[in-house]
Amino acid sequence: MPHSVIEPTSSPSQTGTVQTSPAQATFDVMRLRQDFPVLAREVHGKPLIYLDNAATSQTPQQVIDVFSDYYSRYNANIHRGLHTLADEATAAFEGTRHRVKAFLNAEDARQIIFTRGTTEAINLVVHSWGRANLAPGDEVLISMLEHHSNIVPWQLLAAEIGFTIKVIPVEANGALDMATYRSLLSERTKLVAVNHVSNALGTINPVQEMATLAHQQGALILIDGAQAAPHQVVDVQAIDADFYAFSGHKVYGPTGVGVLYGKQALLEAMPPWQGGGEMISTVSFDAGTTFAAIPHKFEAGTPAVAEVIALGRALEWMESIGIDAIGAWEGQLLDHATQAVGQIDGLRILGTAPDKAAVLSFIVEGAHSQDIGLLIDQLGVAIRTGHHCAQPLLHHFGVDATCRASFAAYNTLDEVDRFVEALQRVIGMVR
Repeated sequence: MPHSVIEPTSSPSQTGTVQTSPAQATFDVMRLRQDFPVLAREVHGKPLIYLDNAATSQTPQQVIDVFSDYYSRYNANIHRGLHTLADEATAAFEGTRHRVKAFLNAEDARQIIFTRGTTEAINLVVHSWGRANLAPGDEVLISMLEHHSNIVPWQLLAAEIGFTIKVIPVEANGALDMATYRSLLSERTKLVAVNHVSNALGTINPVQEMATLAHQQGALILIDGAQAAPHQVVDVQAIDADFYAFSGHKVYGPTGVGVLYGKQALLEAMPPWQGGGEMISTVSFDAGTTFAAIPHKFEAGTPAVAEVIALGRALEWMESIGIDAIGAWEGQLLDHATQAVGQIDGLRILGTAPDKAAVLSFIVEGAHSQDIGLLIDQLGVAIRTGHHCAQPLLHHFGVDATCRASFAAYNTLDEVDRFVEALQRVIGMVR
């Protein structure tokens, strides 16, 4: 059932219900939590408090049910079958493509390419667009905030082709250094590769402004939206993104599926990345191969049909809650957690940019992040520790690892309080 929600307008109660005016509905987080079976379990005899959402969000029952329904009722390969099951599977699969189009406000469903996740989507751009368009002397700008998946593929191609990678630095608070970004842009810049939201710090980058500046220099922009899509409305037309990628398992969907959006003219001009079934028009030993039109040109082989359909259901679930409402609730959770952990002696928060998503990354003086992560798990609290696939960024701040608590629609203020209480207890044990 859809949930009636609106953006919160005042402080939430400790039960997790956002209080609003009588004329407005409420963001009923306790009702919402009932959609997630995993939240009812215990870990080490304690109620689970899941704060590792930047790595993978949990999945509502409505999405889980897709797999049973698909495999028990209409499991079939898609597009070319003439039988009923194939027709039903194709309709559901392509229905998700149209839902993603609306989710991103793309112009055309043909601009939506299904991949295994953000990493594969970025690699598709690197190996198709990058290999066809980059040459020695060209420059690609990458921010210090990037996940390894938006660094390593460019490094591999640069070593092969000989173009230059330049790094956009960050300010002390974790915000991108926009003045330096402007100075790095030049006629040699061919592409800017930047995340919308930092997975390690939660910094929200001004991607619309960055796109405008890149386009003024004749460059394209690729945006890693893995950490933005779960928390805010994304409008690729308003941003004027040339490429935009996100993953299913960050938006309450399954693993193994993701999306690449690209402008139609770019996708049509790009060569295929992988060859095989589905992505061809004709194949001949004598005349060679001609390729299918987009999006199928980039979707070789049998796709993850059930996962794609489940992704559509996950986006439907998010939209039934209200993406703006989810972001507003998570903002309250982040504010509450930031204020609470800020009172702990020796704790340092990394990433205090004015615009942040629901990520709280920190280190504790005299305590190793791995020790904190292992011990707090014994108290039922799941957080992420390590370098978060952002080693250059953490080394810039003089650390090898942080603890990271990240929030989702189903987390509550009470969970934040219990997390802080558990953290204080663990710190007392390891110091």
